[in-house]
Amino acid sequence: MTGTKHAPDVPDTSDEALKTDVPDTPDVADAPDALDAPDVPDASDAFDAPDAPDEVPVTDGRDPAQVVTGMVDHVLALAATWTAWDGRPLPAGDRLYTPHKAIRRVADHMIDHLAEMEARLAGEETLPDHWHASAITTAADLAPFTGADLDEARSRLTRLARIWANRLDVLTPGLLDRSPGTGWTFRQLAFHVAESAYYADCVGALPAGGTSGPAPDRTTER
Repeated sequence: MTGTKHAPDVPDTSDEALKTDVPDTPDVADAPDALDAPDVPDASDAFDAPDAPDEVPVTDGRDPAQVVTGMVDHVLALAATWTAWDGRPLPAGDRLYTPHKAIRRVADHMIDHLAEMEARLAGEETLPDHWHASAITTAADLAPFTGADLDEARSRLTRLARIWANRLDVLTPGLLDRSPGTGWTFRQLAFHVAESAYYADCVGALPAGGTSGPAPDRTTER
């Protein structure tokens, strides 16, 4: 009779476990003016991070397709500085962020709500939410962010932005504001997806020397 097998220990990748090892990071200058994105909703203390629960997104008269593509332009402008990252995760509230984690969360957030919109348009039930989201920082999130990673992020996020823009552009105003299925309107979804800029802002624009900048002052994520 064989002995009982024990599962190997699995490291705790939750941010609560990892954040005790994060050193303090010195202040650096704010991101250059060229990275300002007027078409992106302000990621201010008025809302928690996008993967926090259910605060109805604020919309305005801007084209929702341009709101989403403007967010991606802003994220990629910041990401262009991340090859200088020194490998130290940046804390924001009770979460940690790295370049790879920021790209992961922006992409996953866009995919999640795109799948929701397509399901509702098709009259299907939306998939239940099983994302780990920002609550974990994976080994992949901690990897160096290279020029090749930046190229991959540009290809991935630019294509996702075009899918969003193409879908939104063919929706009538009625569908944007009186959307089928249960949940926010599709206009609200677009403005909510644009809040994904938060993840990139938590990493910020990194100076050429590679020192991680301070995380923005945010309310604690849940």
